Amino acid sequence: MLYSKTTPEQKRIRFRELLSSGTIQQFPGAFNPLSARLIEEKGFAGVYISGAVLANDLGLPDIGLTTLTEVATRAGQIARMTDLPSIVDADTGFGEPMNVARTVQELENAGLAGCHIEDQFNPKRCGHLDGKNVVDLDTATKRIRAAADARRDPNFLIMARTDIRATDGLEAAQQRAKALVDAGADVIFPEAMKDLSEFQAIRDAVDVPILANMTEFGKSDLFTVDQLAGVGVNMIIYPVTLLRSAMGAAERTLESIKSDGSTTSLTMRPTTTLTPGFSTSGSPGTDIPPWHVSGVPAAAGE
Repeated sequence: MLYSKTTPEQKRIRFRELLSSGTIQQFPGAFNPLSARLIEEKGFAGVYISGAVLANDLGLPDIGLTTLTEVATRAGQIARMTDLPSIVDADTGFGEPMNVARTVQELENAGLAGCHIEDQFNPKRCGHLDGKNVVDLDTATKRIRAAADARRDPNFLIMARTDIRATDGLEAAQQRAKALVDAGADVIFPEAMKDLSEFQAIRDAVDVPILANMTEFGKSDLFTVDQLAGVGVNMIIYPVTLLRSAMGAAERTLESIKSDGSTTSLTMRPTTTLTPGFSTSGSPGTDIPPWHVSGVPAAAGE
């Protein structure tokens, strides 16, 4: 088997079932198709595809430089490799409401289970950077309404991210969340909440699932699953965690090669759970799982 045997339609149904299960769901961020397979093998509920990771994979900062074609293509490559539902960061929808509509349909075509669209100006910035600006309420709701109207599969989830907490405060975030739900959002993603009480405030404002972003080095503390479940959060994403860990390992490996002149000092061991037949050479059928360096800490920084 090369790609997932679970259809995108089945994954979307599964995603909705997970959100209505009453159990908080964890979606680690995949930085390539193989890492999505690892997320599945480790027993997680779904896969998150971060806009920051997609930009960084191209060597770019997360300031709105990627295109719809780049995002849809890479997200589709990741989604097709796992039976889990995969959701993707669609930034501001890549333009005006008509562009948002096309974005949703392209992501449906790519096999995603859902996407989130935010209320920043275009081009946007990472949600945990300073200097963000948000659009007015009319523009924000038009984006979400266009997204909801454009989907052909009613189970494709439209998640509305709002960054207004950073610019206008918590009460404004509550009011915007309500308006985004009225516009058709299935899930609310309140970005850069400062503490648990702020997540609780959003929970009190809306009756749809809430997504929490637990990215390292961000504006929010790194709360546990139990803490977030206690304030009514339904799902957690870890957008850049795996990429940071992998790049930290790569950096230290290169430093070792440079200083030692060989790889003999590195402790190499195979992963134990990924499906046999995948190797670092990318050649199927070798019955060798991918390798990684053990004992290497994650990288610091965004």
